[in-house]
Amino acid sequence: MVRPTQLLHPQREPTVLRPAATVLLLRDGAYGLEVLMTRRSPTASFAPGAYVFPGGVIDAEDAQVHDIAAHRPGQEGQRLTQAIAVIRESFEELGILLARHSDGRPAGPQAVAALDRSRPLPPQCREQGLVLAADQVFVLAHWVTDRDLPRRFDVPFLVARMPEGQTPVADEAEQFEPVWMHPADALARHAAGSFFMIFPTIRTLERLAKFESVQAVLQACAGGQPLWTSCPRAGLLGGEEARFMEHEMAYGELALVSPDGQIVHHLDWRNDQPVALLRNVTRLTAPNPGAMTGPGTNSYLVGDAATGYIAIDPGPNEPVHLERLWRAAGGDIRMIVCTHSHPDHSPGARPLQALCAGEPAILGLPSLPTARAASQFVPDRALADGEQLVLEGDGTRHTLRVVTTPGHAANHLCLVLLEDGLLFSGDHVLNGSTTVVDPPDGDMSAYLGSLDKLAAACQAHAIEFILPAHGWVLGFAAQAIARLKQHRLQREARIIAAMRQRPEGAADDWVRLAYDDVPQALWPVAKRSLLAHVQRIQALDLAR
Repeated sequence: MVRPTQLLHPQREPTVLRPAATVLLLRDGAYGLEVLMTRRSPTASFAPGAYVFPGGVIDAEDAQVHDIAAHRPGQEGQRLTQAIAVIRESFEELGILLARHSDGRPAGPQAVAALDRSRPLPPQCREQGLVLAADQVFVLAHWVTDRDLPRRFDVPFLVARMPEGQTPVADEAEQFEPVWMHPADALARHAAGSFFMIFPTIRTLERLAKFESVQAVLQACAGGQPLWTSCPRAGLLGGEEARFMEHEMAYGELALVSPDGQIVHHLDWRNDQPVALLRNVTRLTAPNPGAMTGPGTNSYLVGDAATGYIAIDPGPNEPVHLERLWRAAGGDIRMIVCTHSHPDHSPGARPLQALCAGEPAILGLPSLPTARAASQFVPDRALADGEQLVLEGDGTRHTLRVVTTPGHAANHLCLVLLEDGLLFSGDHVLNGSTTVVDPPDGDMSAYLGSLDKLAAACQAHAIEFILPAHGWVLGFAAQAIARLKQHRLQREARIIAAMRQRPEGAADDWVRLAYDDVPQALWPVAKRSLLAHVQRIQALDLAR
């Protein structure tokens, strides 16, 4: 866990969550799936003027009327209370009733007309012999309102089929203008500026648009667990607020820099100035963007003015970048560490060393004979697995532990900042793409073994964040490594299938089959990792 003393901003306690529930009422329209939406009052305290799904805060009484609600096996307690809440809200806001008569007949327009929307629903249901159809309400998603907002809710997004014969009529107090929308149409109108929606609504519609029918949605939700759970985070991108879910690339960086959710961090890539991530971690991105480097190679400074700094991956020999790196450290660079010898990582080491007083040692692992000509590298001193590099001053200590991780390159290593649970992953783990494993210096079995080693390090050192050489910071470190390994093994399974399908084929034939989900322009790069997989497959006789 990051030390609170190293956070850039004073932390504040986010607003307490209030339990609420929302329901997506669905029907099959003439042109596909449709969802009922309404416009909130322009004076509403939360999301004024936005088009939303019906719902609201869960009342204490919703948990006291389980006796008038039908439920599925396992749909009890909180889940049943949530379903009752959205049935009540749908009735109060839109005059829609998800209920059945005692003989099992669905409640129709006449039953709804016999009820008074201004009175509590449960007593009226008892009087009329109606049972709330909570068993027909399913969990789609679970949203928690962003930490930066002054009003926050813990909200399951539920789904139900719209009752036949009923017509939504807005209460004209909280909800206005009920409208049936195709998810794609709502998204298009929002993009055009004529249909305002908030972030969770947008992201929910994006996923709902993939379903063709109400039945398909209900089948996907039959397991009883949310299809996704999210508490978004916000940062500044292009001068505007931008929100991100947990699986999106910028989320981890926002969680590291501002764990309490304040919108203070700029996500725009800059190679003309340093970007502070913590008080003791600064990133400078080299001006070498490209297909293989993304926004550029990330150089990191670990330390502070009292301890001096360790520079990680000085990058290519770009004089302006190296001078910025030197200036950001106040010239006090004590050590220079290269995670590996590739030309976008290590050539800047010697020129940076020359800028510094005292010639700080260049540390890393020497390149092997298998390295390409542009990747030759000889450090001043070779690092050992488990070795610790320590900075100390004014009672503060920063310790980088070496983890040797061959695979992407034979001399690749990663670094763990022990006091803050951070992993500097070089090219072994990237944000937004998988790394290339290029034989003969790259080795797929070694790469997978190193992933296991990093997974063990995450557990041993409580690592939460990964700082890669390309891309933003990744959060959920252990899960990110597990997903990466799963991806590589899934790709390997496709390569094995391709080799079995074309046993007399060659790499070009297998790439077409195993990477048909990847743009053809990337096949030459994919072929390099495919060859690494093929070597592993053949060595272990996996294709037999």
